[in-house]
Amino acid sequence: MKRRTGEPWMPADAYGRSLKGFGVNLIVRDVAKALGFYTQVLGATKVYADADFAVLRLGLVEWMIHADHTYAKHPLFEALRDDLPRGLGAELRLHDADPDGCEARAHALGHTVLAASADKPHGLRECYLLDPDGYLWVPDAPKAAS
Repeated sequence: MKRRTGEPWMPADAYGRSLKGFGVNLIVRDVAKALGFYTQVLGATKVYADADFAVLRLGLVEWMIHADHTYAKHPLFEALRDDLPRGLGAELRLHDADPDGCEARAHALGHTVLAASADKPHGLRECYLLDPDGYLWVPDAPKAAS
């Protein structure tokens, strides 16, 4: 339920269409497996990758992934259990990505599609996809202004 009273600082659909960029570091069980999802489903370009670390890019968006073992001395390490999905409660939004194309590729490659592509009232068309580690990705694109 919305708690805001009055008008927002700008219309939701205008704000949705203005979003650019995304920054994050994801901790993954298997860098190569994660790379497959990000490149084949989301259409990202691998900038660099090795068994421990990778950098991906899609348009203006760039993100990193690190293998679990690289976090052995990190406070999160003990919470990185194999039986739990990662990122619960977070949506990783990839702006200016084709949600319909991402959804089709996810289906074709056997990944989980939580919600099909749909136009939303905040000005975006989006779908909800789970990567191999359970992170929730939301590729979106501005819908045509009405």
